[in-house]
Amino acid sequence: MAHLLQFYCFQTCTQRTTKRFFFNNEFLGIEMGANISNLSETIDMHCGNVVKNGKKVSCVSQDTKEKSSDWTPEGCQTVETDDSITCRCSHLTFFAILMTPPPANISASAVKSLKQITEAGCGVSMFFLGVALFMHFLIRKNKSSDAAKILINLFIAMFFLNLCFLINKTIADLKNSAACVAIAAFLHYSMLATFTWFTMQALHLYFSLQKISEGIKYYLAKIYITGWVTPAVVVIILLGLKKYNRIVISFDDGTSEDMCWMSDSAVHFGVNIGYYAIVFIFTFTIFVITLVQIVHFGSNAAKAQESSSTKAKFFSIMGLFFILGISWAFAFFSYGPLLIPSYYVFTILNSFQGFILFLYYYYSTKIIPVSRKVPQSSNSTTGENIYTSPYN
Repeated sequence: MAHLLQFYCFQTCTQRTTKRFFFNNEFLGIEMGANISNLSETIDMHCGNVVKNGKKVSCVSQDTKEKSSDWTPEGCQTVETDDSITCRCSHLTFFAILMTPPPANISASAVKSLKQITEAGCGVSMFFLGVALFMHFLIRKNKSSDAAKILINLFIAMFFLNLCFLINKTIADLKNSAACVAIAAFLHYSMLATFTWFTMQALHLYFSLQKISEGIKYYLAKIYITGWVTPAVVVIILLGLKKYNRIVISFDDGTSEDMCWMSDSAVHFGVNIGYYAIVFIFTFTIFVITLVQIVHFGSNAAKAQESSSTKAKFFSIMGLFFILGISWAFAFFSYGPLLIPSYYVFTILNSFQGFILFLYYYYSTKIIPVSRKVPQSSNSTTGENIYTSPYN
């Protein structure tokens, strides 16, 4: 009976809605001149090279039982792989692959406001990060401590992260696949490098407090390799798997924007959120440990120095909050009704991140000159010395 099967493929078929659409704008018809259903073996229809761009896909068939002849997923099983879809159906009718953009978690108006704040913040952060890099390489490089050198590497990663974000949409609008893949990969690398250098900051802070780094051979070289090579390995793997592409971000008002990023939302969730979760657990632990020491040693300061000690504590805590990347938790770990407020908190905080880190770099490399450092064993050690010593 196989020769009686007839296949029809109709181009430019009507979309189900303005947001949902058929894959390749087509559907497939299989009929035998009779109502065939509940087949013991499914009819498998395979489509390869499917670019999902984060959309939900489902195999549907035309419901001939209803007068409206609507499309229904009943009787068809959807099997997905990285870039292919297989529809396994137990009946004969017209079939299609329906692609639905993910539901918008944020309104178009909120996106516009957040985008304006982010673009302004990225510009401000890039300026102050650039000033800090200028000061380091042309003025202070030869006099910098290990902590300052590690901090500068974080500045470099953040500078390129802000730059890539600002030019991303411009590259996406060019509709050049190679350029979009390149900027998406470099944006992702810059972000992962920033996360990695948050970890290196926390690691060095802990080693400094415990006096461990002094006994490690090629200490800075190992820090540099870990900070720059680790994110590169992740990005190279994803490039090999072709996970970077131009994606379309849909909003609740029907508008959309192009962006060069990951085409697989599952990979984004697993790699980025998983990567930052590991970083956050480590950096937040070091942050708490350091915070306890700051409060403990600050409580032993003389009352005459109480005002300056309070300022030093606040300055140190704010600096640590940003150099350890704690503020990024507002973007990655917020859901439900707190999602939008958390996005605003994250966007505003990170808009000032470059400026605050510039101040931290400027003062932490200046507050206590080498000649004025007090030995740790001295009874006259103040809270201020303890706060800033890891970054002098």
